[in-house]
Amino acid sequence: MSAGVVSNTQKLKTANLGFPRMGRQRELKFALESFWAGKSTEEELQHVAKQLRAEHWSLQQRAGIELIPSNDFSFYDQVLDTLVLLGATPERFGAGKVTLERYFAMARNSRDQTAMEMTKWFDTNYHYLVPEWSAGIAFKVDTAKLIGELEEARSLGLETRPVLIGPLTLLLLGKGVAGFDPFALSEQILVAYEEVLSQLAEHGVRWVQIDEPIFATDLPARSAAFVQAAYARFAKLPVKLMLTSYFDRLGENLSLAVSLNTAGLHVDVVRAPEQLGPVLAALNAEQVLSVGCVDGRNIWLTEFAVAERQLALAAEALGTERVIVAPSCSLLHVPHDLRSESKLAPRLKSWLRFAEEKLAELVALAEADRATAEANAVAVADRQSAKSSINTAVRAELEALRAEDFRREAVYRERQKAQQEHLGLPLFPTTTIGSFPQTAEVRKHRAAFRNGRESLAAYESYLREATEQCIRTQEKIGLDVLVHGEFERNDMVEYFAEFLEGFAFTENGWVQSFGSRCVKPPVIFGDVSRPKPMTVAWSAYARSLTSRPVKGMLTGPITILQWSFVRNDIARQQTAWQIALALREEVRDLEAAGIGLIQVDEPALREGLPLRKADWEQYLDWAVKAFRLATSAVRNETQIHTHMCYCEFDDILPAITALDADVISMESARSGMGLLEAFRVQGYPNEIGPGAYDIHSPRVPEVAEMHTLLRKAREVFSPRQLWVNPDCGLKTRGWPETEAALVNMCAAAALLRAES
Repeated sequence: MSAGVVSNTQKLKTANLGFPRMGRQRELKFALESFWAGKSTEEELQHVAKQLRAEHWSLQQRAGIELIPSNDFSFYDQVLDTLVLLGATPERFGAGKVTLERYFAMARNSRDQTAMEMTKWFDTNYHYLVPEWSAGIAFKVDTAKLIGELEEARSLGLETRPVLIGPLTLLLLGKGVAGFDPFALSEQILVAYEEVLSQLAEHGVRWVQIDEPIFATDLPARSAAFVQAAYARFAKLPVKLMLTSYFDRLGENLSLAVSLNTAGLHVDVVRAPEQLGPVLAALNAEQVLSVGCVDGRNIWLTEFAVAERQLALAAEALGTERVIVAPSCSLLHVPHDLRSESKLAPRLKSWLRFAEEKLAELVALAEADRATAEANAVAVADRQSAKSSINTAVRAELEALRAEDFRREAVYRERQKAQQEHLGLPLFPTTTIGSFPQTAEVRKHRAAFRNGRESLAAYESYLREATEQCIRTQEKIGLDVLVHGEFERNDMVEYFAEFLEGFAFTENGWVQSFGSRCVKPPVIFGDVSRPKPMTVAWSAYARSLTSRPVKGMLTGPITILQWSFVRNDIARQQTAWQIALALREEVRDLEAAGIGLIQVDEPALREGLPLRKADWEQYLDWAVKAFRLATSAVRNETQIHTHMCYCEFDDILPAITALDADVISMESARSGMGLLEAFRVQGYPNEIGPGAYDIHSPRVPEVAEMHTLLRKAREVFSPRQLWVNPDCGLKTRGWPETEAALVNMCAAAALLRAES
């Protein structure tokens, strides 16, 4: 065997770990939203889902993938699906068989219950629904979906490898209700998993992919005993398990993972290439290794020379029969295919690979296809030599940065006094997070403009009308700080990226964020700079319409970084600081235009946190500095806001404090203000707006409900610290429920003022 190459006579097996669910044209998204709106039936929704599953299985088979996953499809979220499978859905939603109505009630709210809490899936931009562990959970197994999809594939002549979220990952991703200890449910959880695996065995399943990405994190003390007991029980069942970890290195958990004696182990050698050698040395005899050498989270072509060396090393140590070629993780996190991308520059497009193209890469690597490898080498070299990726002026500006570029002129207490005098706001000032409903009318005008059916003058005239109406509505509601509504913006990242150099855009590069919500991340292929202002004109126009303060709205550098497909040829820190420099120019221009409050949203700060605590300090240092670089060049009286949502703050509160934003707003309604406990314990010196209600539902909370939540926040913060706002932007809502909810929110704030 030549160095770095597996010979053609020693073809490796191929596996896929999961496939995008929405469909090439987002068919599932539109089917779901039609069903939720009452425009289609459950039968019609199920028909679309069945068609998509068949199409996705068939294309993987045609691509040459041998181990094709099933049970990776979901109507909303794979964690919620696992809870339904095990009969472990939250106690507050009742027991018994989970209907589709109840399933969506847990995900999206119902008339009498708030939805389950939602947060980020490890360090990705996918959101999962957080399990709620309590003593009364039924644990009545329901394998209808799991077995149904298995048999569905078989009816098409396909034998699939079912995918399950592993018990340790499921347990640790959940929360105990009212202090309940999740480990108290260990026996019930394991009995339920045993029943599921037994049923799969009875249906003739030979291999099961059992995902334990939690192994790439720092595990709590009781994890080892739990997981060893679990897999010792599973080993007695007549089914082979592929223990699947991804997103980072196994590290000190390697020996634990190997000790479980599963038939196979999958590791991510894209995120953690250094772990391949230790893994090969640790594997048990005859244990199969799935080598995750094609990036399942980013869209750049695989560097075959690197992947071939990894596969050759594995084949030499284990033999080709014990090596499987796989993506690093599920392809859920990348778009469907490149075929419909007609507007990308051909050179850039030649460097990209979406889900279908990544399947082809897997097969080419497994077959040691020399023609494909040679073409790959040419494309890799072309990308490395591209001058379009380098901006020498931007790099020189980064080199010239000084310590004072990362801090405000005065400390917060001095700024607070200047801002109070300048803005004249009442106690418990009311505002929103930025966006207002993007109605069908808004989307129609945007599409008409983009497709050339509406002139720029006509489009901007419509946007001015929508902005003025939004200002008048906010004045009528009684909000203290207004926003312009963001009707000109398609997405909180893509909008900014369209103004910046170094970005490119796809036509159909959609990925699922949660439920039916899809995003189309821009592609950062080069150094980032700002040729001209991005938001100043619309913010200044809104300010001209009212005597009340108007916030300027920007997306922060870490969120733009995290919610884009980021170039992988330079350090992420360098790209983040380039974005921060561009935003700093925008912040200065907003201030010069008379905008006294500027919100720089960083909802992705927490999700970008490395999975290993040993790596946190370095990341948080440059991430916090990126925010401060973007926001520090303003006068004391200019108030800097930031917004974060759907993440845990306990372990990064010192970093949030270090951002030194004058005001932070955050999601807290779904948790009943439970997320504020970290602030109670650790303290927070600046101002804060915990979300008074959850915007991910058309439900309108009553005044008393919001007042109760805000009083909980008042127990943690002083009156001068507390702002009142929804927990996120209102883009996805309709106007009637938006107005009604904001009226109630302002009434709740008025009650707080009367009590103070």
